[in-house]
Amino acid sequence: MKIIGYMSGTFDLFHIGHLNIIKKARDHCDYLIVGVHESGAWKGKDTFIQFKERLEIISAIKYVDQVVQSYPNDTDAITHHNIKKLFVGDDYKGSDRFKLYEKKCRESNVEIIYFPYTKSTSSSKLRDVLQKL
Repeated sequence: MKIIGYMSGTFDLFHIGHLNIIKKARDHCDYLIVGVHESGAWKGKDTFIQFKERLEIISAIKYVDQVVQSYPNDTDAITHHNIKKLFVGDDYKGSDRFKLYEKKCRESNVEIIYFPYTKSTSSSKLRDVLQKL
């Protein structure tokens, strides 16, 4: 039986931290679906790279089996794709949103795996530098 995993992100200003989390996620499943957020508005951030281009970037990564537009809630992937693992950066651990996700995942027998956030590089840091220019 194939283990299907899901993760989502905006993936604006793609960097090594994005690649690291995608690689780690793929190590924990047989089939990796990556949801791409249409914009960063839900985080109160502008995106620099168009949605269509970010989809193409993620599609080109060899660790990714399928790319979709992200769902309103990551746990929606449970019903849409029968996922067994949900991957996320540990910067979300303990947030109200992920406390709800953890409850839904327990009820659905889905494992949430938190990966360490890449502190050396982040889209936020890159965005700050670009906005100063």
